[in-house]
Formats: sequence, C-alpha cells, structure tokens
Amino acid sequence: MVSSVIAGEYKGAGVSGGLGGVLICKGFSRIKLNKSNVESNELITDEHRKSAASGIGRGLVGGVLLGPVGMLGGAISAKNKGKYQIAIQFKDGKKSLLEVDDAIYKQLIRDLF
Repeated sequence: MVSSVIAGEYKGAGVSGGLGGVLICKGFSRIKLNKSNVESNELITDEHRKSAASGIGRGLVGGVLLGPVGMLGGAISAKNKGKYQIAIQFKDGKKSLLEVDDAIYKQLIRDLF
C-alpha cells in the first residue's frame, strides 16, 4: 500500500516513515509531522484484512509439515494488514486527510503523543 494525502492541503503528496519520523513529501518539499506543527489528529477509519500471499504461504508450509491440520492453521495465521485514515489539523490552520499503513500509523501516533 502506498501511503498518501488523500484530501485537503498537500493532496496527492506521499507519506513516508523512517528514522527521521513521518514526512509528507511533495516534490522537493518535506513536512515532518510532529508535536511542533500538528495541533491535533483523529483516526477516521481503520480497516484490517488478511494478507492473501501470507495466508497461502503459511498454509503451504503448514501443510507440508503437519498435513491438512497444519495447512488450515497456517492459513488462519496469515498476517493482518491495516489501512488507516487520519485527519491532521496543523497549527497554522491547514488540514489534511492521510491514508497510511500500520507501520506509519504506529510511528505517527508515537511522534504525536
């Protein structure tokens, strides 16, 4: 999943996370999302789904090792992938709606706490 700004200020910009924190990236501009420039944030939606590739791979490995029961157990243990929509209110009055994955969501919440 590609994380991005889907509405409001910076619409169409990418969102990335890493050692430097969560960034909105548009062209050569980088806006770091942290307590110094974000007034508030609100989780709008969160959606979780099982990863099909993860389920198939785990099911095959479980089937080889433990037969049909292992195949079922492997498929059930597939990884969840989340998609989150977060409304950001900047201190300068601008607003953005972000759509991000699990890793970026967790990092953003830590950075804004």
